[in-house]
Amino acid sequence: MDGRDELQRLIDKYDNIVFFGGAGVSTESGIPDFRSVDGLYNQSYQYPPETIISHSFFVRNPEEFYRFYREKMLALDAKPNGAHKKLASLEKSGKLKAVVTQNIDGLHQAAGSKTVYELHGSVRRNYCVKCHKFYDAAFIKASEGIPRCEVCGGIIKPDVVLYEEGLDMDTMDMATKAISQAQLLIIGGTSLAVYPAAGLLQYFKGDKLVVINKSPTPVDNNADLLIQEPIGRLFSGITVNKEG
Repeated sequence: MDGRDELQRLIDKYDNIVFFGGAGVSTESGIPDFRSVDGLYNQSYQYPPETIISHSFFVRNPEEFYRFYREKMLALDAKPNGAHKKLASLEKSGKLKAVVTQNIDGLHQAAGSKTVYELHGSVRRNYCVKCHKFYDAAFIKASEGIPRCEVCGGIIKPDVVLYEEGLDMDTMDMATKAISQAQLLIIGGTSLAVYPAAGLLQYFKGDKLVVINKSPTPVDNNADLLIQEPIGRLFSGITVNKEG
């Protein structure tokens, strides 16, 4: 039995599945990840990407932050791939209870997923730092220089977790609860190098752990099923049956 057949068997068997995903879920939609050979961390900028997307840099140099952000992080033309679409179908069938994602692109929701815990926020939400008025991603994309609130003139900040910022505790709590109750946890497209997000996996006490990632992860030895291939292509071959 190959990896896809075994994954299909596990998905057919369990009706409380949680998916934990990272940047590799969206690379097949044309969004570069951060840590691969051609990822953002290995491209050249005046400042390292991890410096630019830090809280202190945003405060100190918001214009340069937004120049990088618009060019490299606002992939508004990207479309959901096979993984996003199949996960949405699994949720609709009643089998998948939650998607826990480190991604900020909103593609899970675009594919139709409803219960999505975005650990690092979303580019789709932006708020004035003064009056908290909401702005969508299209407004940020169309703006020039430092985007400012049309009401009070305050700087608009993306609702994404920058370096030096803490994760939203309500989101963390809900993600932790979902993972702790899951029978089957599928980890996909993540190197599990980013904490505290990766630390959520310690709460999984269920039956089976599946890891789908092109490169090794720290939990490979604990996986009941390990598949090293592109996740969008893999999930496109999965059949969704109603639970039971």
